[in-house]
Amino acid sequence: MKQLIECVPNISEGRDMNIINQVTAEIEKVEGVKLLDVDPGQTTNRTVITFVGEPEQACEAAFRVVQKAAELIDMRQHHGAHPRQGATDVCPLIPVSNISMEETVAYAHKLAERIGNELQIPIYCYENAAKIPERRNLAYCRTGEYESLSTRLGTEQWCPDYGPNAWNDHTAQTGATQVGARDFLVAINYNLNTTSTRRANAIAFDVREKGRPMREGGKPSGKPMKDENGKTIMIPGTLKGTKAIGWFIEDYGIAQVSMNITSIKVAPVHLCFDEVCRCAANRGVRVTGCEIVGLIPKSVLIDAGKYYLAKQKRSLGVSEEEIMKIAVKSMGLDDLKPFNPKEKVIEFLIEDNSQKKLVDLTCTGFCEETASESPAPGGGSVSAYMGALAASLGTMVANLTGGKAAYDDEWEKFSDVAVHGQQIKNELLHLVDEDTNAFNKIMNAFGLPKKSDEEKAARSAAIQEATKFATEVPFHTMQKSMEAFEVCRAMVEWGNPASVTDGGVGALAARSAVMGAHLNVKINASSLKDEAFKNDILAKAAAIEAAAIKEEAEILKIVNEKIGL
Repeated sequence: MKQLIECVPNISEGRDMNIINQVTAEIEKVEGVKLLDVDPGQTTNRTVITFVGEPEQACEAAFRVVQKAAELIDMRQHHGAHPRQGATDVCPLIPVSNISMEETVAYAHKLAERIGNELQIPIYCYENAAKIPERRNLAYCRTGEYESLSTRLGTEQWCPDYGPNAWNDHTAQTGATQVGARDFLVAINYNLNTTSTRRANAIAFDVREKGRPMREGGKPSGKPMKDENGKTIMIPGTLKGTKAIGWFIEDYGIAQVSMNITSIKVAPVHLCFDEVCRCAANRGVRVTGCEIVGLIPKSVLIDAGKYYLAKQKRSLGVSEEEIMKIAVKSMGLDDLKPFNPKEKVIEFLIEDNSQKKLVDLTCTGFCEETASESPAPGGGSVSAYMGALAASLGTMVANLTGGKAAYDDEWEKFSDVAVHGQQIKNELLHLVDEDTNAFNKIMNAFGLPKKSDEEKAARSAAIQEATKFATEVPFHTMQKSMEAFEVCRAMVEWGNPASVTDGGVGALAARSAVMGAHLNVKINASSLKDEAFKNDILAKAAAIEAAAIKEEAEILKIVNEKIGL
């Protein structure tokens, strides 16, 4: 699975589009990185840039942004309403998918070190990337802003984590940059069936982490209470990792609770929605839906959809599209206007749709493509697809059974089977196209030049490597198709008896998938020169086929016994 991180550099220029365009153009030069948003502010004289990509590429794009901003922006001439102390003021990295915060922190440190060493810009690491506890807080790193940097640089307390600890003409122009790693921030507004900003604010204070001031007598009209240090005593809200305020939106004619969720791990979006609904109801107000501002990772919708399906005691083993649909409807994301995940989910926005995928074809289209004069898709892809259908049939029985009233007490058991079936199905669908990719790798290897001895040797090595890959792909199809038997057997044994033949057909399809993929393993392995590898994979493949034939026979025996014929 591809690792993705988001990067949101803020540059200290929000008025000169020529400078802004030159900076963002650097991002578009990096292959594998997608520029998602550019948001300049006149008053703040600051532009928030958002892009996403795999870690190495995203860090390269971030470095280029900092480099170009340092070249074009002179902090000695900068004025704006937003706190800042560098041409690139902040440059946070945010894990989006398949990457941990620890890994993201490592990339942030690597990026910070490179900027400090190569561009000679003072770097302070903040939030999760902070090397000094106090510097987790971005506001602390920017103490006194750019104007105090000349006196802070050169001191021990304010020695940068990377880059020069000196004030000179270069650092006077570039200022200092904060490089960090943080959780994904979700901006979400909750729509209320009221026009009262006061009531919206009351709900916001109920939930936000900061809460509200403690007042004398416990009355809203009482004076805020102070501690011995003169600081206002706060009553914390119910949701950690959130900031919120109430406001009235004239365009919609309603009040909203506007919330920033600073950590979706600490405060998942669906739990925040439920809590705002609860607190609103306590005040006689109803949440009619919500709107997400900006972009979100797919996990936000998937986690929410699974949460609401579980609350309904329904199977979680359904397609991602269905899970996201449940999330949208449950939280009313389409309350004010249509909500299209393809336009709001980061992973969808960066999908590479340039290559045609077999799995995206219709059933008819797949058959016609297979029947055409093109050698691919061939038996390997068809075998993988049969395996996917086997897993799908077992999953269908699990979902049908768990959805019936008679099985309400066991819905989780059937849901677990369906989730497992979905995972098998998805992996086999991936192998449908992977088998065709393997064939193309062999063709590309055979097309390499072979004029010199060196070219012949390189070509021969490439052919062997591609052939090895083409042997491994159908072998993986055999392994995954074998797993499909687990789902089919379970549903034949204790699924709804009315669907027992569907589990039986699934077993037939799984056996055919295993045997078909085995044929591809054998024909591709026959061309391998690595005898040890060849003998090992052929022995393992033969054992899987034997197990598949045995498994099919046992499952069909159960099916026929339950049919009673």
